[in-house]
Amino acid sequence: MDEIRKEYSREEFNTEEPYRLLFEHKDNGFAYLQLYNDLNANAERVGFRRFGTMVKAYMKQHEERRSGLSSVVNNLTDFKDQPIELLTGDWIANDDGILRRNGEQGMDVACVHPILPVQRLVNIDDGTVRLRIMFRRDFRGWREVIANKSTLFSSREIKKLADKDISVSDKNAAFLVEYLQDLEDLNHNTIPEAQSVSHLGWTSNGLFSPYMENLEFDGLENFRKVFESVHPYGDYEKWLGMARKVRQAGSAARIALAAAFASIVIKAIGKLNFLLHLWGGSGTGKTVAQLLAVSVWADPNDGAGYLQTFNGTLVGLEQLAGFVNNLPLILDEFQLVKDKKSFEQTVYMLCEGIGKTRGAKAGGLQKTPTWKNCTITSGESPITHAASGAGAVNRIIEIECREMLFEDAVEVLDVIRSNYGYAGKLFMAFISTDQAKEKAAGLYKQFYRDIGTSSTEKQTMAAAILLTADALATEWIFCDGRGLTVGDIEPYLHSREAVDIGARGYEYIQDFYVSNAARFDPSADPCYGSVSGDEVRIIKSVFERICEEGGYNPRALLSWLDQAGRLSKGKDNLYKSAKVNGKAARCACINMAEKIYPQEEFIPVEDGELPFK
Repeated sequence: MDEIRKEYSREEFNTEEPYRLLFEHKDNGFAYLQLYNDLNANAERVGFRRFGTMVKAYMKQHEERRSGLSSVVNNLTDFKDQPIELLTGDWIANDDGILRRNGEQGMDVACVHPILPVQRLVNIDDGTVRLRIMFRRDFRGWREVIANKSTLFSSREIKKLADKDISVSDKNAAFLVEYLQDLEDLNHNTIPEAQSVSHLGWTSNGLFSPYMENLEFDGLENFRKVFESVHPYGDYEKWLGMARKVRQAGSAARIALAAAFASIVIKAIGKLNFLLHLWGGSGTGKTVAQLLAVSVWADPNDGAGYLQTFNGTLVGLEQLAGFVNNLPLILDEFQLVKDKKSFEQTVYMLCEGIGKTRGAKAGGLQKTPTWKNCTITSGESPITHAASGAGAVNRIIEIECREMLFEDAVEVLDVIRSNYGYAGKLFMAFISTDQAKEKAAGLYKQFYRDIGTSSTEKQTMAAAILLTADALATEWIFCDGRGLTVGDIEPYLHSREAVDIGARGYEYIQDFYVSNAARFDPSADPCYGSVSGDEVRIIKSVFERICEEGGYNPRALLSWLDQAGRLSKGKDNLYKSAKVNGKAARCACINMAEKIYPQEEFIPVEDGELPFK
């Protein structure tokens, strides 16, 4: 630049020549700064003290300013291999970075590397708009990040993108926000727009994710890989042939396969969530059965991410359930749960289909995740235990796997890992019609009646959903006439007595008494109580301790015993004062007779025998 080398005199700084030269370079950021510094040094050498003031006055007089309907200067992005060309206003955006001249005749630097918005994502469910941002560092290829506009257009929030290797800090955050907002405003009709979702399954517009055209994922980045795993791949006929072969064998794997279809039937006919748990020793094929269920919808290969384990937090599990939404939630390795007794809370959450209400940092409440689906789990032990609440037992169908579930598990894996995702998409297309939903509702009612009343209502509902889904899949997908029957699933349903936590609690207390009978002798040390006929009197503190050790609520158990006619209680309390070792003590007085006869019930007797004298 030959003009820069010219040395101006003090008098020449009172003419337009040096300022005209500077103005000509105003859109070339680096060259402008070089020239400004040289001229400023020149002015100081010749004793001209008002150079900066003269520059401001000249620029103000000559530059075009954006104001109302006046003309504006609109530069264009000039990045190598840029995904889209956008207007930038007075920002200069090229491979050297993004900057503009400011009113102080300095430069505002928004970013030192290329970055621009390339797509607007409008969430189908809540209308939230997010932007797909693409950026490049050191010519290593374009990368992308999706963020809420509230993040991108806040100088405080945008600094979080530094974790994605975007050059942003306190120094340039405000300028980067202004640059991105200017680009979106100037190019609102140019930046392409797409529908987006943050979960799988049905959306608020009645369509099914991810089987919609022009659909993008804008949810938690941790779930992107799982979202992308849900797609058809390979040869559908090969998968179908293997699935038909599995359906010819034992019922446990068939039930797991049916559960994969049942997950979306729950939403279609408006029924309750439930949990299917396969348990037993290692090597029986439980995980293979789960992967077969995965292959109905998604990629079952290691690393695809759809099959998850229990190695996570309750919050993480809640987010995952909300993400899969209507597709089955499939969890392996129940043995990873450290506190299995407290897992009851998780069962309730999964089956209620709604997460915990939480406050947002900025005030108000976070969006609470919801879901309607079936959860398929596996492990080496059952989920329920003696003290499990009736609600938890009710919601789980547990299948003990003692024998091998597959004739050749390796062959099953080989086929489903190369061929998957077709059956779920096809089944969804069928069930989405009103006629199919009516048919499903009719089948459900019929199966519910066929199962009868030997089990509880929730167990019967879960079984009827499984049978309904399998019947529909048999007709629409497999066409082999080998649908599950009531007889196939009935052995795995809990009876009403098994579900009743009060009955299980009574059995627990009864077992405790039988195994500790010597402690109810007056001479025992320590003494747990006393016995009078069929009535066992357990000292209050002892009764409460053993209830808590077994996982039962003492008061709830006493109330059940009272309703069952097995409790002798005080006038105003479920405990009663009784003699233990010659002294009065508050006791739980429980009648452990083999059968209790209500007062109004007749006692059956043989001919000629009376139950009284």
